Amino acid sequence: MDHFLYRDGVLHAEDVPLPEIAAAAGTPFYVYSTATLTRHFRLFDEALAGMDHLVCYAMKANSNLAVLRVLADLGAGMDVVSGGEYRRARAVGVPGDRIVFSGVGKTRAEMRLALEGGIRQFNVESEPELLALSDVASGLGLTAPIALRVNPDVDARTHAKIATGKSENKFGIPIARAREVYAEAAALPGIEVVGIDVHIGSQLTDLAPFEAAYTKVADLTAALRADGHDIRRLDLGGGLGIPYARDNSAPPLPLEYGEVIRRTVGHLGCEVEIEPGRLIAGNAGLLVSEVIYRKVGEGRDFLILDAAMNDLIRPAMYDAWHDIVPVAEPAPGAERGPVDVVGPVCESGDTFAVQRDLPHMVAGDLVAFRSAGAYGAVMSSEYNSRPLIPEILVKDEQFAVIRARPSFDEMLKRDTIPEWL
Repeated sequence: MDHFLYRDGVLHAEDVPLPEIAAAAGTPFYVYSTATLTRHFRLFDEALAGMDHLVCYAMKANSNLAVLRVLADLGAGMDVVSGGEYRRARAVGVPGDRIVFSGVGKTRAEMRLALEGGIRQFNVESEPELLALSDVASGLGLTAPIALRVNPDVDARTHAKIATGKSENKFGIPIARAREVYAEAAALPGIEVVGIDVHIGSQLTDLAPFEAAYTKVADLTAALRADGHDIRRLDLGGGLGIPYARDNSAPPLPLEYGEVIRRTVGHLGCEVEIEPGRLIAGNAGLLVSEVIYRKVGEGRDFLILDAAMNDLIRPAMYDAWHDIVPVAEPAPGAERGPVDVVGPVCESGDTFAVQRDLPHMVAGDLVAFRSAGAYGAVMSSEYNSRPLIPEILVKDEQFAVIRARPSFDEMLKRDTIPEWL
């Protein structure tokens, strides 16, 4: 469920009509719903009610400070994958003991930043990283709490570019070597083993891969405890998918996901961490754009928008589907037809949809891309010297610009021409 509905013939974000935002901020823009962010976080929190747990929002999905503040105020922890994300989490008041540092390529500078600023745990992905963390922590006279990320060799049945739990993926330590590496970790200075981490991919729409991975984690927990390790925390990752197309069958609910967790690891007495990102932020956001031209081609029509692949890269990168709807609600029985929805960038890949059946739209009409709150603004760029587009947060009948569109002067001033030119 989201809070983007037609009211009096116009698509609203909560109680704000989208044309009102377009008039104030210009198009294109991203808009996020506070009510949807809140609801989706609480669904995960409630799914693990009665268990010792922490929901750590995977902020790579959407790291705008205002979005983070909404979730932080609800009690969310944060899953970060860079020093920059760590700084963002701390900037909105998230204490270090609610921040988990993931990622396959942590630098020594990032380790130092988190150790000195406070950290719940590092999810360590390799032996070289483990040795580096030991060296940094012991050099500071501190102890780094760690969970080793194990690769369970489970097929997540998702897009190849967002699968992370198979043996050929770059993530984690092969589960067959876990006991050996945990023994190494326990012997290192500056390292405290606190748990196990696993994450098998993103946009999963089937619970079976989770069950297979978590069952392996439960078996590993028993083996590691027998080896003398105090395994008291299980980081089970994220990855639960969202319905991008409204006519598709809905993915499993957080409550059903929580039942899998209870069934597989609930008997172990461990604190459980989960790292949802997409399901919290995805359906909480829209990308709103204006039609520049309707172009009649040979055998097909094109809707050319003022949004482009630099604003929303997912269709070009992943062949991702986003529902596209007119902001003005079509009348019952209104004319529809197939059209290619494209942007103005000089790339054939700047295509959002091919032969999509849509109501008839013309220049000046507003369109909205649903389910654009995750991996939208965070993956955007200024390709073709197009400014980053505004982000807007809505709460009830209020809205605020939470990232402004930079001026061209601001963009130009970032570059420096050497004196010798």
